[in-house]
Amino acid sequence: MRHTLLKTFILLFSTLIYSQAGHIMQGVSSVNMSMGGAATGQPLDISGALHWNPAAVSSFDGKIFSFDAGFFFSSPELSSSLPAGMLGPGAPAVSGVTEDDRGVSILPNLAYVWGNEESKHTWGVSAFGISGFGVTFPEESNNPLSPDFNPTMDSNPINYPQQAMGFGRVESDYMLLQIGVTWAYELSDKFSVGIQPTINFGGLELEPNPIATPSQEFGYPKSKRAWATGFGAQFGLYFDSGTGFKAGASYKTVQSFSEFEFESTYLSGTSAPEEKFQMDYPAILSFGLGYSAGDFDLAVDYRNVNYENTEGFEKSGWTIASSGPFMGFPNGSVEGFGWKNISVISAGVQYKGIDKLPLRFGYTYSDNPIRDELTFFSVPATAIIKNAFQVGLSYEVSDNLTLDGVFHYGDSGGSSEGPLLNPTPDQDFNMDGFPDGPWNADTNPLGIIPGSTVSYDMTTSMVMFGMSYTFSPKETSED
Repeated sequence: MRHTLLKTFILLFSTLIYSQAGHIMQGVSSVNMSMGGAATGQPLDISGALHWNPAAVSSFDGKIFSFDAGFFFSSPELSSSLPAGMLGPGAPAVSGVTEDDRGVSILPNLAYVWGNEESKHTWGVSAFGISGFGVTFPEESNNPLSPDFNPTMDSNPINYPQQAMGFGRVESDYMLLQIGVTWAYELSDKFSVGIQPTINFGGLELEPNPIATPSQEFGYPKSKRAWATGFGAQFGLYFDSGTGFKAGASYKTVQSFSEFEFESTYLSGTSAPEEKFQMDYPAILSFGLGYSAGDFDLAVDYRNVNYENTEGFEKSGWTIASSGPFMGFPNGSVEGFGWKNISVISAGVQYKGIDKLPLRFGYTYSDNPIRDELTFFSVPATAIIKNAFQVGLSYEVSDNLTLDGVFHYGDSGGSSEGPLLNPTPDQDFNMDGFPDGPWNADTNPLGIIPGSTVSYDMTTSMVMFGMSYTFSPKETSED
């Protein structure tokens, strides 16, 4: 169970490390978030359009700049238990809960669109923090190595020190900044197409690093933040009937990344071998519908997130040693998260009946990508939100300037729960320095510890503020 400037720019624009749909943010701006993230068929702001459907930016004229900053709070909890006798003959069952102590995260987003009513071309650029995960679970103080250890009191075994067969302090920090350049073209007054090449910058830090092969003497190492670069694209279609009904579709390709190259040290301070790991961003297929009539704008999006064919997420389980004395047995390193594909539904309504003060309400539903039997492998990425609720508003200061705000609340809809896993062999394979364990290639390939559990759940809240400035006065229907 033991298992620069550019960088500053990336950190600044991708520090929100608790995502909604898997490790994917549900929205990118105050307006888009307040509509539940729905924008594929109902582009109410340039950020939502740039992120979810490049063709939809054709609905905007003039030069528009948008900036948003969110302040994100979360309360993930990690729990685990071991059955009686696991800590020695006659030892009682142990269980406990560890709370995250990370604090507040901040997310800024930038977007700019320019076009001309007389031209069929519209252009845009954006810089969004679109993905991330992160936790900070401190080491369990009531552990078997402590002189006053009391197993009858709450004690979380997964956070025991590595010398006591736990992970100790668990900390992860993944962030992804995506920069896009967008071009949309109006094929007719009702139909547009769009394309958006993207470049991505990602950072990943892990303590301990489960991707590394643990040392039998020192356990798992701690890895410094590693960086990777990725490339991809997004394509979109947008239809506006002119009578209120709108529709859109988009496809974001896999964002293919270079490998993260980790520099690591063991807890003893000695250097560990360099480890490499590739984690791409999954392909996303989106469909959206919108309807506008009178004082109301309605929007609903459906998305499919393809984790099962994404490097870093498709594989699961333990890496099997291909050489050495333990060839054919797990070496203690993790191959991948093993997440399944998910569906996401976003819906929102905007009411414009109050002069200069549109109100918005949004909801987002997301499947859980974590398989029950693989819950253990996703301990560093526990931030899964099933239900998210948003309420937002805007204030139109002038024809050019609009101020936006949104409040978000989300919950995981219950715990992700599965068994604790141990990759060490069972009694059929005993060697000095290699403890007995439950792993068996035929009957127990994951190394499930019978009677054990590991689970996590969380709630999230966020306040986001934004502004949008149009460099030429907005045209009205009267104009």
